[in-house]
Amino acid sequence: MSSTDVFFTDDERRLISDEQFFLQKARIMKKVRAVLDGLHAGLQADVAGIPLLTPPSFNLKKCQFVKGEHLEDYPYQYLDFPKHFEGEEKFTFRSLFWWGHHFVFAMIVEGAMLLQYKQNFMTRYHLVAGKSLHLSLSPSPWEWKQGPGYTLPVTHDRKSEVAAVLAGRRFFKLSRFVRHDDPLVIEGRLIESGREAFQSILPVITA
Repeated sequence: MSSTDVFFTDDERRLISDEQFFLQKARIMKKVRAVLDGLHAGLQADVAGIPLLTPPSFNLKKCQFVKGEHLEDYPYQYLDFPKHFEGEEKFTFRSLFWWGHHFVFAMIVEGAMLLQYKQNFMTRYHLVAGKSLHLSLSPSPWEWKQGPGYTLPVTHDRKSEVAAVLAGRRFFKLSRFVRHDDPLVIEGRLIESGREAFQSILPVITA
């Protein structure tokens, strides 16, 4: 056997001989885009006339659709709307599909308005708690895993824990996670779920 020999396992050979897999993947990714398109339309309706607390240069018309193959080696798609990235300033709601993991609906805030968002979060805590939201514990806003060490559930009995996490952070992210086997997915209610997640976060980001 030479040093250049490469062998495929039985499972790998089954996969590379599967003519249908990438056709199925393409169909799934089109359906994900349809979900994101529907969510974009729904969110546009939801924010109309809402007094959002936004950075001065925020533009509600901005949005972004992104599709890729390598979020930790897994395909993904996402929508950013509302969308604001300017230097260290962030005010963005990201709706992300991550193959093999979950859907995530997440509000990311950072910058000059951060103190006001933190104050809103704490003074309106019980309007936000108990809505299946999770506070990110990661030092990066671009971590999308869920669970111990990654996220803290925002429940009514965790206000002091949430306050302690918020105290020293230069940004924060509130997320709702939906597993691929969740009834919301099975019943075709992902758009509804994303809109509900955004509405649950509104007490934090409105006047």
